[in-house]
Amino acid sequence: MDRRCLKDLIRWNESKNRKPLIIWGARQVGKTYLIKEIFAERYYAGKYVYIDCNEEPAFCRFCETHPKAKDVLEYISLDRGITVDRSTLLIFDEVQECLSVVTLMKYLCQEYRDIPVIVTGSMVRIRIKRKKRGPKQKGFLFPVGKIDEMTVYPMSFDEYLYNRNRQIYDKIVDAYQRKRPMEQSFHEMALNLFYEYLLVGGMPESVSSYLETGSFNESRNILKTLYGNYLADMDLYQASPESILRTRAIFSNICNFLNRESRNFSPSLIEKGTKNRDMRSPIDWLKEAHAVYISNKVEGRITFPMTESNGTFRIYLADMGMFSYQSGINPVTFITGDGRESLSGVFYENFAAEELGSRGIPLFYWCGKGGSEFEFILEDDGFAIPLDAKRTKGSLTSLKKFRDNNSFSYAVKVSRNNYGYDMETGILTIPFYELFLLAEQIADDRIPDDLFNRN
Repeated sequence: MDRRCLKDLIRWNESKNRKPLIIWGARQVGKTYLIKEIFAERYYAGKYVYIDCNEEPAFCRFCETHPKAKDVLEYISLDRGITVDRSTLLIFDEVQECLSVVTLMKYLCQEYRDIPVIVTGSMVRIRIKRKKRGPKQKGFLFPVGKIDEMTVYPMSFDEYLYNRNRQIYDKIVDAYQRKRPMEQSFHEMALNLFYEYLLVGGMPESVSSYLETGSFNESRNILKTLYGNYLADMDLYQASPESILRTRAIFSNICNFLNRESRNFSPSLIEKGTKNRDMRSPIDWLKEAHAVYISNKVEGRITFPMTESNGTFRIYLADMGMFSYQSGINPVTFITGDGRESLSGVFYENFAAEELGSRGIPLFYWCGKGGSEFEFILEDDGFAIPLDAKRTKGSLTSLKKFRDNNSFSYAVKVSRNNYGYDMETGILTIPFYELFLLAEQIADDRIPDDLFNRN
């Protein structure tokens, strides 16, 4: 399957200022597949070395006692019977099991910068933080300024769509670029694929299974296993059994949090009598593991850069498939018209959080007087962009109250409705399946001046 991050790997590989690359990401989001099976096989076929630190303890022991890059490269050359040079890609996987490799990146950058190096693993950040706190870890050195970084997320909707139906993907991109609504038949087809994605999600194993078998049950069984694996991983690198239990409780109840009227996280929902500071470690663990996204509250008049105002926030799951599985909803809901009508709005909200967050866009939501709110606030050239993700267009009440406090160029309603722009209200309506295109423009800071002008 093709992944969006491949283009980032290609840019890194071709950069004149390339440094060793560390790739962050949650468990089983496809990091190894992307690096080894796609990138390495296409661009370094027969000329790459893959080392799984979890499977090669002898290599890890050598790194721990031989910190010099020259010695490690000589070890690899002798062990693999090859000459490691600028045409050889080195891949070090599961480096949470051998953090000496992370330190090694500094010396590879300083002394062998022409050799392409990629380092990755699950929960590496968490392992690094725990190691730094240890009493006997003076030898560990994080290579600040000596590495490039990239994060791999579960497959976003556009990645799913690109692999699922290339023709519809191309039609969606073309319609958005021309600022035109999709033909109704194609609009319905794209919406069907969107709801399909809400159920299957973006975990590569779940996606691959569905694309190969067409079975939602097979995909669902994989999600069940992955969900259990995520919960089991919460035993790792935590400060205390209490923190483990709290982390699991937070992760397992995200859908419940969002289904409440306020949708804000409250520590008392996890454990009576606790405060936000008591949940800081578990929430930090979930963030560092890339298992969740955090959206912070802003109020009244917005100033940039937006910052956390009073510690009030919402939590979203990083994968829609896991969110749908956690909700316990009947899968039939996603494939029938009546079921979709009854689908809770939190599914659309979590979807929007995932599409925005996976592109590195900071998440904020706005609250005003009288219960008015926008689920997300984006920024375009110093202006706030209020965005809501609803099944239908929704009302104008929140927009009117938002205008009392903030000037804005336009507001965005993401819904099942087709593309359209209302000049009187300043509302851009885009269907769910086009959100990725707006998100990419925001992330790349390339919103065109004629966003709404028709050709």
